[in-house]
Amino acid sequence: MTTSRRTIRLGGATVITVGLAAALAACAPTPATPSTGTPTTTTAFEHVHGLGADPSTGATYAGTHQGVWQIPTGLLPDSYLAGAPDAEITRPTPTDGPAFDAMGFTVAGPGLLLASGHPGSDTSTLSAPNVGLISSADAAATWSNVSLAGETDFHDLDAVTLPTGALRVYGYDAAAGTVSISDDDGATWSPGAAVALRDLAADPATPDRVFATTENGLAVSEDAGRTFGTLSGAPMLYLIDVQDAAAGGGVVGIDPDGVVWHQETGGGTWTRGGRTEGTPEAFAVVGGSMPWLLAADQRGVVASDDFGLTWTVLVAAQA
Repeated sequence: MTTSRRTIRLGGATVITVGLAAALAACAPTPATPSTGTPTTTTAFEHVHGLGADPSTGATYAGTHQGVWQIPTGLLPDSYLAGAPDAEITRPTPTDGPAFDAMGFTVAGPGLLLASGHPGSDTSTLSAPNVGLISSADAAATWSNVSLAGETDFHDLDAVTLPTGALRVYGYDAAAGTVSISDDDGATWSPGAAVALRDLAADPATPDRVFATTENGLAVSEDAGRTFGTLSGAPMLYLIDVQDAAAGGGVVGIDPDGVVWHQETGGGTWTRGGRTEGTPEAFAVVGGSMPWLLAADQRGVVASDDFGLTWTVLVAAQA
């Protein structure tokens, strides 16, 4: 095992964390997942379906089989700075909200979380068998139905702000194998393309542009998810996200071998970065002037501010 210490800036606050390599069990992909890799995940959560950080608070979240958890991003004890060998990584904390199966999860904007999935056994406030689209404006303490209650289980969600100020939400209905689009904050939906995808990500600078990873390669839509075409010259990516303008824009992705790739806005050249340990199960770019990456891989939930050349373990996997 190796130990590394790095400094990452989260939401404007400096965070010092220590990385510890750890093993964890493999997890098979969902039936809708292209056969491009076998993801693994931290057993602290069983499965991590989505990751993200709230730019207004710096709070970092993981959408999991046991609900939405907050990832510790506060300053760690002084013993870490001294390199004490017996220091224990701070555990993630469950939010006050219900322990539902958050199959789809995204931080949609400052103070706004969106999710989808299935209600848990202890949950009476969410619709069964599928919760539809739900939202939280209080750090996942409570959730409210937005639309499609009882009907839809989105396995992937992303959101971008339209010029009108409304929120466009993209959702992937894994059961139907189709992309759905809402231009009114998730209240009503229109059908998009039928495509077998593993991950989708919308471009904050161009809301009509949305990318998807498929078994045939990286695909892109320029008409708000109604049609997709293969993006020539792109590496075979498994998970993707799009950086905001403050971070320079461009697609960042991870291939089935865990290698990080990134492309600048408007450029056709892809740059190879570092790699995760194993094929990660979830991935997100945290934007801003000092962008960084979040991933859930064999070590747990990890972060990098240099495109994966070095990583910090925020939540260690349980042995």
